[in-house]
Amino acid sequence: MGQKVELACIIDDDKIYVNLVRKIIEIKKLSENLLIFKNGLEALDYFKVILSNMTEEKLPDIIFLDLNMPVMDGWEFLGEFIKIKNNFDKKITLYVVSSSIDPRDLERARSFNLVTDYLIKPIELKKFEKIFDRDKDVA
Repeated sequence: MGQKVELACIIDDDKIYVNLVRKIIEIKKLSENLLIFKNGLEALDYFKVILSNMTEEKLPDIIFLDLNMPVMDGWEFLGEFIKIKNNFDKKITLYVVSSSIDPRDLERARSFNLVTDYLIKPIELKKFEKIFDRDKDVA
């Protein structure tokens, strides 16, 4: 087994989903730490602070991004994150996570080269474990 994911990040306003994912990550010990943001703007503000403070060790290894959120949705977050992502040396694996099965959403998500994959909620436990294992192999 590879190196454990140090820091994972969930950007999602669905409290039930977030709590479920947090429990899975804790029980299965998939990540050392977890960042949780209720919308894209909260997450973007966090990343901008890291960028200005040059504290890349506080960047997540993996991000799970919901599409439908208030304030700033996943699409808006992706549009803004692309602008600052190249300022980070660290490789960040980003998954779009949505209950939408609309093929247009899938295509749109895949049009962003920083999106590793599009996952449909609910995500199976085995899939979660595989994601974290794949991420370890890259590290």
